[in-house]
Amino acid sequence: MAKRTLAFTARKFRVERLDVPAADGSTHTYEIVVHSGAAVILPLLADGRVVLIRNERPAVQAELLELPAGTLDPPEPAIECARRELTEETGYRAGRLEPLVSFYSTPGICNEHMHAFVATELTAGETEHEPTERIRVTPMEYADALRAIGDGRIVDAKTMVTLLYYDRYVRGER
Repeated sequence: MAKRTLAFTARKFRVERLDVPAADGSTHTYEIVVHSGAAVILPLLADGRVVLIRNERPAVQAELLELPAGTLDPPEPAIECARRELTEETGYRAGRLEPLVSFYSTPGICNEHMHAFVATELTAGETEHEPTERIRVTPMEYADALRAIGDGRIVDAKTMVTLLYYDRYVRGER
């Protein structure tokens, strides 16, 4: 049986030490980031463009081109998080918000479960950025967004997974 101990608590996650018995009788310790989960949104405008954002990411010291996303505020359902984050980060409100796919972002070190949604029937409005956010709304042609994955302009995993999943399993079925 694995033993868990709290190592660190932060605002949006905590780190736990997980002692797992190995087959040889020894114990291996893992440090696991315990996360409440997140939602990522693929906003599609009526003209076919994708609403992306340019988001300054201090962890990688770069501005990344990505889909809007955010952390769930438990017990908030993922779809409500998606609705909230879409408005906060882009100003758009979705007339339709549909589940697309769920996945683990980095299961080697973290239990963050990401929930992807497709947002359509969008209505423009004002953004509600947090004081620490540096975000620029960047609509892009759908085909260019896919090319941006191939040429390295999009390097954010949640954005890549969501766009490629939608292109292959939803759009590709038409």
